[in-house]
Amino acid sequence: TEILGTAPFVVFHPGAAVPARRPTTARSAQMVAALTAAGHRVVVTGDAAERGLTAAVAGCDGVDIGGRTTLATLGAVYAAARVVVAPNTGPAHLAAAVGAPVVSLFAPVVPASQWSPYGNHVIRLGDQDAPCRATRARTCPVDGHPCLDGITDAELPVP
Repeated sequence: TEILGTAPFVVFHPGAAVPARRPTTARSAQMVAALTAAGHRVVVTGDAAERGLTAAVAGCDGVDIGGRTTLATLGAVYAAARVVVAPNTGPAHLAAAVGAPVVSLFAPVVPASQWSPYGNHVIRLGDQDAPCRATRARTCPVDGHPCLDGITDAELPVP
């Protein structure tokens, strides 16, 4: 966490191995821009293979540390965050495991009751009744990816 300094920050993790389980890159970038416009310093995380994604999502507004952390340092970054915003992916579970508040951007292609991050400080967003519900789709079968891209900036409950 030395690379981030001591100022408070929010984490946005845009990636997921299954594209249907994450907002589009454009919507993720809009969410980061909205969070920074609301006065939050936003740190964007991802692995080395997601460097292009993290750079696009961070844009001029976020602090891009994609590909610059180990699993241990990623856990430390999440533990230091005010909140971690992430889709249904391993890093969301890591954030919950280290005790960070999590805003889970959860697509219903798999049941949230079985796959949502576990913990007392988890808020789940995303239309759980979308037509792709329980399909296990790898790519979104619905035009516009409404279950996740339909999440409004106002719905992001960041302290």
